[in-house]
Amino acid sequence: MLILSIASVSFVFLIGIGLYWRAAPLFEEQTLLSLFSASEWAPSKGQFGFYPFIMGTLWVTLIAIVVALPLCLLTAIYLTEYAKPGVRSVILPLVNILAGIPPVIYGVWGIFFVVPIVREYIAPQFTDYSSGYTVFTGGVVLAVMIFPILVSIVSEVLRTIPKELKDASLSLGATKWETIKKVVLKRALSGIVAATVLAVSRAFGETIAVLMVCGNVPIAPTSVFDGGYPLPALIANNFGEMMSIPLYDSALMFAALLLFVIIFLFNLVSRIVLHRVESKYSAS
Repeated sequence: MLILSIASVSFVFLIGIGLYWRAAPLFEEQTLLSLFSASEWAPSKGQFGFYPFIMGTLWVTLIAIVVALPLCLLTAIYLTEYAKPGVRSVILPLVNILAGIPPVIYGVWGIFFVVPIVREYIAPQFTDYSSGYTVFTGGVVLAVMIFPILVSIVSEVLRTIPKELKDASLSLGATKWETIKKVVLKRALSGIVAATVLAVSRAFGETIAVLMVCGNVPIAPTSVFDGGYPLPALIANNFGEMMSIPLYDSALMFAALLLFVIIFLFNLVSRIVLHRVESKYSAS
C-alpha cells in the first residue's frame, strides 16, 4: 500500500519532470527573466514573451473568484441555515447539474449571452468601446463554472458545524445572523479556504470556455474590459501547429510547465495557510 501510494503521488513529479525536459531547449536560448518579463510573442522571430499570457491567466482567475465567492458563500448559507427542506432538495440538484455541463456549452452560452451584455450594456459605462470578448467576460463565465464546486463544498462544511455551538450563541442573545457571522463562518473558515483553493485550481486550468470568450489577444490586459490570452488557451490554440518553427514546441511546453508550477505553488501555499488556520482554531 505504501508503494502504491508513493507511485500515485510520483505522477505529479513525473509530469513536472516531463514538461521541464521538453521545455529545456528554450532555457538554452533565453533566460527565465526574459521569458517572464517580455511581452512580444513572435515565434517566427524567436521571440517568446509570456508576460501577457501570465497576466491574462491571473486576471481571469481573479475576476472569477471575486464574482463567485460572495455569491456561493451566501447561497451556501441560505441553503444550510434558512432554506426549507423542500427548497433545498430542489436547488442542490440544480447546482449539481451545473457541474455536469460540458465546458464548451459554457463557452457557447458566454458568446451568445454574456458577450453581448458586456459589449452593449456594461462596458459602455466605463470605456468608449469593447468587443465584449474581454477578461471580464471570461471571469464571469468561469465564475459560473466553479459555482457548483464552491456551493457544494461550502454547504457540506457549514452542515458539519455542531448545533450546540449555534444554540449557545443564540442563548446568549445573539441574533441568527450574528451567530452565522461570528460562530458558523469562523468555525468553517478552514473548509471555506479549502473550497476556494479547489475552485481556483479549476479556474487556472480551464481552457475551452475561457478560450471562446476572452478574445485571445496576446497583450497584457490593463482593465477588465480588455481582451486577454490565458495560458491554457495559448496551449490549446497552438499545440500541434507550426512545429517546424525552432523552439515553438519548447515554448508551448514551457507554458504548460508554468501553469503546472503556478497551480502547484498555489496549492502548497494554500495548504500552509489552511494548516495555520486549523491550528489556530483548534487551539482556541
